[in-house]
Amino acid sequence: MLTEKLYYKDQYMKEFTAKVLSCSSRQDGNYGVILDRTAFYPEGGGQPGDTGTLSGSDVLDTVEEGGEIVHICSSSCDAGSEVSGSIDWDRRFDHMQQHTGEHIISGMICSELHCDNVGFHMGSDTVTIDYNAPADLETILEIEKKANTYIMEDHPAHIFFPDSCELKSLHYRSKKELEGDVRIVSFPGADMCACCGTHLSSSSQVGLVKVTGVKKFHEGVRIDLLCGKRAVDYLMACWRQNSAIGRELSSPFDATYSAVVRVVEQTERLKERLSLLEDENYSLTASGYAGAGDVCIIKEAMETDSIRRLCEAVYSVCGGYCAVFSGKENSYRYSLMAPDDRLQEICRSINSALCGKGGGRNGLAQGSVSADESSIRRFFNI
Repeated sequence: MLTEKLYYKDQYMKEFTAKVLSCSSRQDGNYGVILDRTAFYPEGGGQPGDTGTLSGSDVLDTVEEGGEIVHICSSSCDAGSEVSGSIDWDRRFDHMQQHTGEHIISGMICSELHCDNVGFHMGSDTVTIDYNAPADLETILEIEKKANTYIMEDHPAHIFFPDSCELKSLHYRSKKELEGDVRIVSFPGADMCACCGTHLSSSSQVGLVKVTGVKKFHEGVRIDLLCGKRAVDYLMACWRQNSAIGRELSSPFDATYSAVVRVVEQTERLKERLSLLEDENYSLTASGYAGAGDVCIIKEAMETDSIRRLCEAVYSVCGGYCAVFSGKENSYRYSLMAPDDRLQEICRSINSALCGKGGGRNGLAQGSVSADESSIRRFFNI
């Protein structure tokens, strides 16, 4: 009961008619429909299965089970009936762009790095490819440039089933040992690979490829790839973001990086200056608590490091413990400095009375409390 694979005869077929050979209910509440012929590609080779409709029934997925192509449908189809199939073409064409683009760049990477493609996953957002040899970003980007040149040259695909003798003479890529009929997908000058997926008839239909990530993976490298419309959408999003940055920094689009570096450097200098001014202010504040004994100070929102530094300044002169709280309403962070033999006891008391959490050692504790200012003042009798 083998199904005729129309997607191999014409990968651009969007609609077709077929006879229902069987329909069975599935545990998930859907139905598994087997046809005598289909243009729906079943999941395989790293490519997702097609979706669409069969005479009004939604095809949620297409899979291969027990050697049969099964259409996972939302409603049942009568065995023996004729149905009209319609593929979600935008989704299929996207998959064909991703798969073809992956072939072209993978063939070039494997040739350049003398490696193998050991992993391929086509997700809804990006394509992930693994290779068993290391490579740096610049090397991959140079190969990306060559791949895009090849794509623009509009090379035709050659897809065929060689006989066993011819197959032995071909130098093709494959992630595993193959038996039986082997389908070869070739883009001459870029790649020759054993593959069961659907592909474009020429390289120019890919549009372009864009590598968006390169990272070490085991002993090799993993890249994230976008092809076709996905790559165009990504580059448009990058352009919009870069343009927005340029407007904010009054910088032309090709100089935003240097403008950002300049802002970061200015920010760092301002942080250093602010820190010096804060230290001067904390010293002045601390002078008012010289010899005061135990001290509790409540401030509006401050950075955690600033809370600690104010606490240190006051603790150095007060002669007792020092607690600094910073926040508003019912949420405050605190720093507490006290002699080691008192620190844990005071910290536990704060956390217990003010619904807090935190701790520390070597004279310093930090944490937060869920209490308002009046509750903090009552606890410390201030």
